[in-house]
Amino acid sequence: MADQSIGTPEQLRDPNFTPPLHRAIPLGIQHVLAMFVSNVTPAIIISGAAGFGFGSDAGAQGFPDMTYLIQMAMLFAGIATLFQTIGMGPVGARLPVVQGTSFAFIPVMIPLVAGKGVEALPVLFGGVVIGGLFHALLGTIMPKIRFALPPLVTGLVITMIGLALVKVGIQYAAGGVPAINSPEYGSVQNWSIAMVVILVTLGLKFFTKGMLSFSAVFLGIIAGYVVALLFTDMVSVEGIVTSMSRAALFQVPTPFAYGFDITVAAVVGFCLMAFVSAVETVGDVSGVTKGGAGREATEKEIQGATFADGLGTAVAGVFGGLPNTSFSQNSGLIAMTGLMSRHVVTIGAIFLIVCGLVPKVGALIRTIPIEVLGGGVIVMFGMVVAAGVSMLSDVNWNRRNMVIFAISLSIGLGLQLEPKAAQYLPDTMRILMTSGLLPAAVISIVLNLVLPEELTEESTIEISGGLSGENKGSAES
Repeated sequence: MADQSIGTPEQLRDPNFTPPLHRAIPLGIQHVLAMFVSNVTPAIIISGAAGFGFGSDAGAQGFPDMTYLIQMAMLFAGIATLFQTIGMGPVGARLPVVQGTSFAFIPVMIPLVAGKGVEALPVLFGGVVIGGLFHALLGTIMPKIRFALPPLVTGLVITMIGLALVKVGIQYAAGGVPAINSPEYGSVQNWSIAMVVILVTLGLKFFTKGMLSFSAVFLGIIAGYVVALLFTDMVSVEGIVTSMSRAALFQVPTPFAYGFDITVAAVVGFCLMAFVSAVETVGDVSGVTKGGAGREATEKEIQGATFADGLGTAVAGVFGGLPNTSFSQNSGLIAMTGLMSRHVVTIGAIFLIVCGLVPKVGALIRTIPIEVLGGGVIVMFGMVVAAGVSMLSDVNWNRRNMVIFAISLSIGLGLQLEPKAAQYLPDTMRILMTSGLLPAAVISIVLNLVLPEELTEESTIEISGGLSGENKGSAES
């Protein structure tokens, strides 16, 4: 509900309105808390997949590379948010849009870095930079290509992203990939800690309102962290102090800290996923304007937001940050507060930038036990799947759309579950195919564009096995 004490109804709907600082600062920080865990999680996942995260030999040195990626996630989420709220020429929606590290690219990034250590990072960041620049270019044509990305396609892709990630949540909650062959993997203690996070998150999400509800995952992880500290040997005060003491008080990011390299697999993967991220941004910007001002987003705002999305990603890649996108949690928070001020979100962005310049913040985050993070990740990635299913609920499930969905999902998810099926493909094709996400996206887009609008009952009844509801649906697209 809108807080009328902050300003008049007209002021609350005005993106250029600045509330009094004593109200604006906590409002800005709450935007950050609502997305904080989601923002740093991809850096932790990619570090673990590459082999320099939790459970690796890097632990003896305090996970310096993972800490740096966490630091860059915070820093460039803040900088990319400033691109949106303040803007530069055509760049930026000049709306209260919060940017953060995108989950969408994780299924593409994992095959690029899997088990390769920091040596894989030049290729990864080469893809981030090129993909970001391509993403920015999409701003010039986004209104013209949206027809190729209907809910059938975007819903399928978002669902595939979530399905690719839920395995990570289970592995983390059980003890992490490095512990898979150990007796502790999947222990009662590990799952108990993860369940604390899940139960606290669910309790706050459903039985509280306002900021407690929006920060449920963040607070759930804090609860799990405290329980792990008090009742287990997963983390200790000594370990926290040691981690913090190893980190500098202030650090400026280094351009191309891990080098820069370009491969076809990385560039193609990031550019194709840029389409999905761009569509997500369009939806988030529309959500902000509808929730805060009761209107549709203008074409200029959508283009500016897409420019900022891509530029923020490209700049992040130069310094060792992962791809950025707009965060949908922010839309719900604006609808709740009724405050449309972009300057409030600017304050939140500055808070993120400060955190990103202080490595001790990243050093504290890296002490979170992987089982605690697993509990939060299970909730977050499950919500990604749910978001995709929600998009698919808008699809008219006629026989044509069912066939498109069936083929795309079967091939995409099948390759994801059985990557050895593509082992004889060239390296570039193998990486792209085994992500599962990209083949599903490409197949669904192509089939949606080329298949005729009508499929007769006889054309699908033979392959339905009696389960497709032959008497349901229509010939309409």
